[in-house]
Formats: sequence, structure tokens, C-alpha cells
Amino acid sequence: MIVSEKINKLLQEVPYLKEVADCKAVLLTNPSKPEFKVASTRTKFTKADVNDAEARLARFAPFIMLAFPETKSAEGLIESGITDVEGLKEMLETYYDTKIEGQLWLKRDDQLPIAGTIKARGAIYEVLKHAEELALEHGLLTTWDDDYTKFASQSFKDFFSNYRIVVGTTGNLGISVGVMGAKLGFEVTVHMSIEAKAWKKNLLRSRGVTVIEHKTNFTQAVEMGRSQSLQDDQSYFVDDEFSEDLFLGYTVAGNRLQEQLKTMNITVDENHPLFVYLPCGIGGSPGGITFGLKQVYGDNVHCFFAEPTQMPSMLIGLMTKEYDQVSIDDFNIDGSLTNMDGLAVPRTSGFVAKLMHNFFDGGYTVTEKDNFAFLRALVDQFEIPLEPAAVAGVTGPARLFSSPLGKAYIKDKGLEDKMKNANHISWATGGSMVPEEDRKAFYNAIDNY
Repeated sequence: MIVSEKINKLLQEVPYLKEVADCKAVLLTNPSKPEFKVASTRTKFTKADVNDAEARLARFAPFIMLAFPETKSAEGLIESGITDVEGLKEMLETYYDTKIEGQLWLKRDDQLPIAGTIKARGAIYEVLKHAEELALEHGLLTTWDDDYTKFASQSFKDFFSNYRIVVGTTGNLGISVGVMGAKLGFEVTVHMSIEAKAWKKNLLRSRGVTVIEHKTNFTQAVEMGRSQSLQDDQSYFVDDEFSEDLFLGYTVAGNRLQEQLKTMNITVDENHPLFVYLPCGIGGSPGGITFGLKQVYGDNVHCFFAEPTQMPSMLIGLMTKEYDQVSIDDFNIDGSLTNMDGLAVPRTSGFVAKLMHNFFDGGYTVTEKDNFAFLRALVDQFEIPLEPAAVAGVTGPARLFSSPLGKAYIKDKGLEDKMKNANHISWATGGSMVPEEDRKAFYNAIDNY
């Protein structure tokens, strides 16, 4: 069966796929998702893997505080706060002609230390794990109980300068890998796809990172980076498509959110559901966070992925069960029309998508117009400037209550009488490092629609 025949068959057989392929704003739920206990039997990862990642980051905390003084107040913890955005509810309700029940919050990964984006979780974790393994292998560390401030020493930097780290990215992953890798002393090369913003390239170069620009999309930039790395025995490739370490670095968000919500006296249980809306590109960060949250809250947390209407790669992969074997290009979707560069990934991660079929609860697509409308609203109401990709999760609560499948989901889960006790968290994935000139351009972009 040639590709066009295969795609036509999928369009005819898969419900709602044509609407997604036509770039319409839709919200869909995951009919394949089993109960959490069943889902947990279908993956090799467990809560123990999450705890192991948490422990590794704790070991590196003394080094992180030394290398990045801005983390001292949090004792080397790379974590973000939560902001009350209940005041946004009225605009969401008016814009989408619906009624939202529950409290609205914004998870501020735009303010994560060191890299200012959600990628700081997984990418920094993977770089640190690689550095730890090299140090143990070559006798620079003796045990995990050793003094990890050694990683800030000149002797460690001289050692790591003999090794290379390579990554392919649309931007934010490269910033996290580049900043931490360069700080440790690695020679870092970042392959940037055509969607990458100029300021991200400039930032990396200012930190001593080599940036290679490609006039190709994300998938091809990753492949070029992978190809370069494979030719060098001293090179390590951070693989956004297949890396388990990257995925596990993101999972620690579940434990940490649980502690934050406890501190805020926010209950999550069967009578107090938690809904989380996560911007999704290739899937590693929303997938890892979803996995971590499910380990903590099980079926009491409901995770929805948000994608641009012009770049619905995860939804297409999951809906068709073709995962990374289909691309938006197969459906003639013009991905160049999205300004959400952090989500501009034409093909999802097969590794993450297959795992998420058991864990994520649904997904939706957001138009450029809607996204920029609420980007401006966050600035006007709360003085929170996000980059476009980070806003994709903001409309989630309204989309849930206004869409037929969202309403059906609430009813089918027996949550109709419990939604007044719900908490909705939109995950803001980046923005604090955006230059002022770009912020102004983002703010004014809604005027073009």
C-alpha cells in the first residue's frame, strides 16, 4: 500500500482524523486508556525510576548551587512555582461561550532556573547523568556519596572538555543541553531546525556553544545531529525522539507538584479531580510529566496534551496508532504556519507516543489566533509574558467544558458533581528568557488575525 492510499484509508476509518488533518480546533479523548493499575503493567518504568531520577538531581544539588547561584534559595532544586490565574476564567468563558467549574492555576516552568523552560527538567537531568557516568567510569568520583561540588572544579572541566554532546532541536531543548553542558566543560553542538528563533541561537553562542543552522524541519535537524554524533566515539547524543533519560528527567515533576499542592492545601482525590493541560511537541516533556503525575495521583489526575492546529503530530500518531510512522506532511498540513516554535515537530516520538496511549487522557489543538489572544491576556491581566508555545495549555479548561467530547468525558468519568471541586493547571513551558523585542512582537501578533 503506497503512502497516499494508506493515509486515505486512515482518514476514512479513524474518527475525527479528517477534522485534525483539516487543521480544525478539536478536543479528543483517549478511548484506549485503561485504569492506572492496568496501565502500570504495560511499561517497564515504575515509580522507582522516578525516585531514582529525583535522587540523582538531589546528589547534584550542591554543584548546581555553586555553578548557578540563582538556585541557592531553592537549595539547588530546579523547580517552578504555581500562579493563581482564576481571573482569566471570565475571558475564557466569554471567548468559548462556556462555563468553567473549578480553580485555574498556571505552572510556571517559564521561570525554571538556568534555562527558563520546561526542557530544563529532562535535558539538564540527562546531561548530569551522562557526566556522572563518565566521572564514575574514570575514577573522578568514587561513589554516589562523593562530593558533587567537584563537578565545578577546573580539573573536572578539563576532563569533560575531551568529550562532546550533540543535540537536534527547535530551540529550548538546545538551550538546556547547551547551558548545562558548557558549564560542565563539554564541547556542545546544537543542530537547530528552521523554526528556531534567532535569540535562542544567539544565547547559545554567547555561552560558548556551537550552533549549526539547518533550513530543514525538526525531524531532519535531529537526524543530522544524530549522524554527526555517531561518527565520534567521544560524542554523546541527546535524542529528543528516543531518550529514556530525557523522559525520566521530566517525571520528577509529579512528586514535586504533589508537595507544592500539599503546601497550598489543595486536595487531589476522587472528589477533587486535578486536570493538567500540557503543551506538546515531540512528546517527551508532557509525556514524562504525565507519567510522573499518574504515579502520584493515578486516575484522579487527568492529563490533556495541547498542540497547534498546524502541527498535531502527537494526536495524529495516537489516533492512527501509527505513532512515529506518520507525519503531518503525510496529511499535507503546512507546519510552517505555526508560530509555536517549541511545538513545531512534524513527527512524534514513537517511544513516548506508545507509552502515552496507556496514560494520557486526551488532547486538543489550538489555533494561532486563540493562542495569541490569551498570550496577550496573560500580559494584560497578570504581567506574565510567555512564548507562544507556552500558552497552548491555557485554553484547556474552556476547551474541556465547551467541546462535546470534553463534556462526555466528564460525564463518563462520573465527575459532573465533582467539577466544582476541580483544580485546572495549565503548564506554562517557557518565556522568561525571551528578549523584550520578541515579547513585544508576540504581544502584538494577535493584531494580524
